[in-house]
Amino acid sequence: MGKVKETKKMLQSECTYDDNLKIWSGGEYQNLFSPDLSIGEVIFQEMERHPKLIAQISVTENTVLTRKELLENAKRVSCFMRKMGLGQDDIVGVMGRHTTHLAAVAFACFFNGTPFHALHNAYEESTIEELFGLTKPRLIFCDGDEFEKVRAATRNLQVKIATMRNHPEGALRIQDILTTPVEQNYQPTRLRHGNVHTLAILSSSGTTGVPKAVTISNSHQLIVNFLLMKSSLVQYTSSTLDWFSGLSLTIVCGVFSTTSIIADNDFDAGLLCDIIQKYKISLVCLSSSNLARFANGPAFESSDLSSLKYLFYGGSNCSLEVQQRVRHRVGHCLHFCYALTELNSLGCVNFNFDEKPNSVGRPVNGIQVKIINEQGEAQGPNKFGEICFNSGQKWAGYYKNPEESQIIQDAQNWLHTGDLGYMDEDAYLFVMDRLKDMLKYQNIMYYPSEIESVIAEMPNVVESCVFGIWEPVNGDEAAALVVKKEGTQLEAQDVVDYVRKRITAKYKQLNAGVLIVDQIAGSGNRKANRSAAKAYFLEHFNNN
Repeated sequence: MGKVKETKKMLQSECTYDDNLKIWSGGEYQNLFSPDLSIGEVIFQEMERHPKLIAQISVTENTVLTRKELLENAKRVSCFMRKMGLGQDDIVGVMGRHTTHLAAVAFACFFNGTPFHALHNAYEESTIEELFGLTKPRLIFCDGDEFEKVRAATRNLQVKIATMRNHPEGALRIQDILTTPVEQNYQPTRLRHGNVHTLAILSSSGTTGVPKAVTISNSHQLIVNFLLMKSSLVQYTSSTLDWFSGLSLTIVCGVFSTTSIIADNDFDAGLLCDIIQKYKISLVCLSSSNLARFANGPAFESSDLSSLKYLFYGGSNCSLEVQQRVRHRVGHCLHFCYALTELNSLGCVNFNFDEKPNSVGRPVNGIQVKIINEQGEAQGPNKFGEICFNSGQKWAGYYKNPEESQIIQDAQNWLHTGDLGYMDEDAYLFVMDRLKDMLKYQNIMYYPSEIESVIAEMPNVVESCVFGIWEPVNGDEAAALVVKKEGTQLEAQDVVDYVRKRITAKYKQLNAGVLIVDQIAGSGNRKANRSAAKAYFLEHFNNN
């Protein structure tokens, strides 16, 4: 086993490589708190320690909460749940934007040891019905905007629905719940099964099919320990609780007494520039697609972004042109990340963008990585294959879905991501594509990300999604949905012609065509959903 060569500006601990096992390991995870405490107990103690600090500012609802006020709200929601008889064997549903009291709902669930199952508000009724039909929550918190959709989807369940904003007439409002008296000598609940107990259930962020219900345990690996977190840190994320980064930053706010800036609208690049300036935001976490919108926004070049210390992004591939544009604007704070929801932890972070552009970085503390070929054999540096992770802990699996759980997690607790990539000689991971996204044109294999990378070079392009359209003779012919930069001109033929100039191989051409669209159909988790994009293309292409 040897130490991997260090590079400049290295912030995280050293990474080692075992040449015999062909496994890369991040540094040892060091618990920051007593390991017997649940996430809820840690947050409760830290909230009590710093009551006067500002916990949260909503820039869309114009509310400000101190940590004392947020803690009091969380205890009231917790006591409401307890009066309903909800305990550690129950599940609470959550489906909402970043409204003022969403964090109180999350903390209340943490305090009670009652897992919440978070869905994205964009999910269709059929998806909500399937997912909540699986976990059967007795209480659901949602925005009034989705109240009728959620009520229709859960009509066969015995469930109480509370609304967080835009309340329909007669609905149970979060404000009603916040009138619940707090129990005398209130304390968070001790977990019967310790920290293997489920903390939350998130939706898998896959690019096809109905999302699966991913269990997240009370593991302390959810608590970020590779950054120096101070209470002076001001944070923002566009990710809601159904995404791992949204859950992670909610925990960061509770554990490290940071100030969370929230907004309950869809991501707005101009708003982000404004609030970074106004509130001196130091940590931002974005999806790759929202990073592209941020970089292409009209205020990006003129705004004061000097307060930023950490700009984390990930969830899907991001064009190198966008990354470089942001890097030149914000300096060394740009960090590509890679996380697998099923890992219950961040996987890799790149703290050395200039030296390893487009890499998602090295494994964080407590994480091991290996690359395997089609025969399941571990590969050495610069060998292409499937990316696998091990956090040293047993994952509880997809909720009530042992068959799918066994497909992704093997007997040695390695999680098979379904992503293809390689580790270089310096232990930096490069993610290239999805196994299931592979296309075949005249029996020649290719990946849509290869074409997406070329389209991303076009100056008027914000993002694109490439997929295959079946043709009886050729097989998978590539097609694309493309979002152009606001205020610019871009025609479908421009994209076809550009790809033809940059790629000589006939099978990698946009043989099935291009549609210019305002936005690309997503999975609700802000990854481009290739199947949804394909369906949109087939429905609209002949009409354009």
